[in-house]
Amino acid sequence: MKKIFKTLLIGGVALNMMTSCSDFLDQRSPSELTEETVFNSIYYANNVLNKVYGSLTNDQTYSQYFAFVWCLNSDYELVDGFGADASNTSSERGNMNYNQNPGWANLSKAWDAMFSAIEYANIVVDGINNSELITAGGSTQTEAERIKAEAQVLRAMLYLDLIRNFGDLPMKMESSKPDLSNAYLAKTDRDVILDYLINDLEDAAEHLSWAGSVSTEHVTKGYAHSLLANIALTRAGWAIRESAKAGYETAPNSDAAYPTQRPGTEERQKLYELALKHLNIVIGSGKHQLNPSIENHWDMVNKLKLDETYRENIFEIPMGLGRSGELGYTVGVRINGASSKYGEKGNSSGKMKVCAPYFWSFDHDDLRRDLTCAPYTLKETDGKMVESFDGNKPFEIYLAKWDIRKMSEEWRTVAINTGNAKWMSGINVTKMRYPYVLLMYAEAENEVNQGPTSEAYAAVNQVVRRGYGKPVNTPDGSVDWSGMDYTEFREEIQRERARELAYESLRKGDLIRWGIFLTQMKDCLADANNAKATFGNVTARDVLWPIPSYEMALNTNLKQNPGW
Repeated sequence: MKKIFKTLLIGGVALNMMTSCSDFLDQRSPSELTEETVFNSIYYANNVLNKVYGSLTNDQTYSQYFAFVWCLNSDYELVDGFGADASNTSSERGNMNYNQNPGWANLSKAWDAMFSAIEYANIVVDGINNSELITAGGSTQTEAERIKAEAQVLRAMLYLDLIRNFGDLPMKMESSKPDLSNAYLAKTDRDVILDYLINDLEDAAEHLSWAGSVSTEHVTKGYAHSLLANIALTRAGWAIRESAKAGYETAPNSDAAYPTQRPGTEERQKLYELALKHLNIVIGSGKHQLNPSIENHWDMVNKLKLDETYRENIFEIPMGLGRSGELGYTVGVRINGASSKYGEKGNSSGKMKVCAPYFWSFDHDDLRRDLTCAPYTLKETDGKMVESFDGNKPFEIYLAKWDIRKMSEEWRTVAINTGNAKWMSGINVTKMRYPYVLLMYAEAENEVNQGPTSEAYAAVNQVVRRGYGKPVNTPDGSVDWSGMDYTEFREEIQRERARELAYESLRKGDLIRWGIFLTQMKDCLADANNAKATFGNVTARDVLWPIPSYEMALNTNLKQNPGW
């Protein structure tokens, strides 16, 4: 991590933790905001927590990189690999198409931005722990515990996304010391970090409120439990290791030097049971439900409306219209050029696509196909926006979840006034939806019992029925799943997660933890001779990103990732 000075910006006032050898200079102004002052005030402590949330709106965190771009390419989700830049190791397209370069500048920027957000979370946790607020009793202590808990959950979210992309990492769960003695750390085994996060989340969940009493633009009890389950499933899955671990299973054809392993049967069972425990808390709370209309759900997302009825979105990273958020701009229904209705720029979603095999993975009657896949572009013709079918382009299908035509009039004004520059949609990045909870639950039930239970079917069938426009809680033999064995159910869950959760930053990580990333990518290559730029570059090392060269030079305690 880069050299970090412990300076907090609070309402434009700097909190500087610096010392001087001079008695004269050691004197402090009565108005100075010291660390002790800040974290003995609920008001100021909340402001520091807001800095953590604000760090999530940068391009290098969740406004762009970790919202969608960096979690691709997968078997279905593509960063356009057909342009000249697909093999350029200095371009985004090249790096996203498995021509990664450890020296790529954006790699270092992303690493720095994510660890910077973690640093702010650490400052909040340490500040509250060392304050009088944490033992004050009453509502003051409750608020302090809530602030700390939100920071813990956000830290866990950040670390999970970093681990999915980089594997083993420096484990830094305290704020930086003035002498930087804890700034340049060696890697810690990913499983050790994930276990720490699980324990952290169990503690944090006790001090958070359910959605309804607090907005889903803030961390809630539901998100803490859901994220914990997500981490448990990740922990139980396959991962490339820097050395073999005793008691772990090794994948067939695994690299001898850097084996792909997962925990043994008994440990995996405990992790799946842990996931079920916390998913049951979310499901049993009744605080989150599926919106009965999937069309209405995505309509509300595009219009920047929070769903206060069903609260399907369990946690959304809040973006700001005209300030942050590229959903609908970088990824979404494509506008080809300027228009009088949507502005001079149009949008720049050309590089974000899904492929024809994904389109055809849907049943014809599944509403999610046309809500996800847009095999057309929009272009203004004679004053009207016209859908133009893109023809036989099997790897150039745009994303329909984020549709410029569904966005608010307020948004349209921003796009027009922005001129020929990139506009920011303000669409929140959803980090957890209720269908994700139901699908995790069904997957874990199948794993624990080595076959689908009635509870597993009940969970997944809610998602399936909604996809077909059926009543969510009414059994329907025309679409409901039944009669599957362990393997059949597992494979169908893998496909269902793709249908429901496309472009929600999950697919690549799913394929890796299931141990099928390389095989799926090679299967795509066999079916797509003209897609070599995307699928043909994938090798065993590509389950992880390289540690940035800049960071390797700065922190000599780090070891480069396997294969790099």
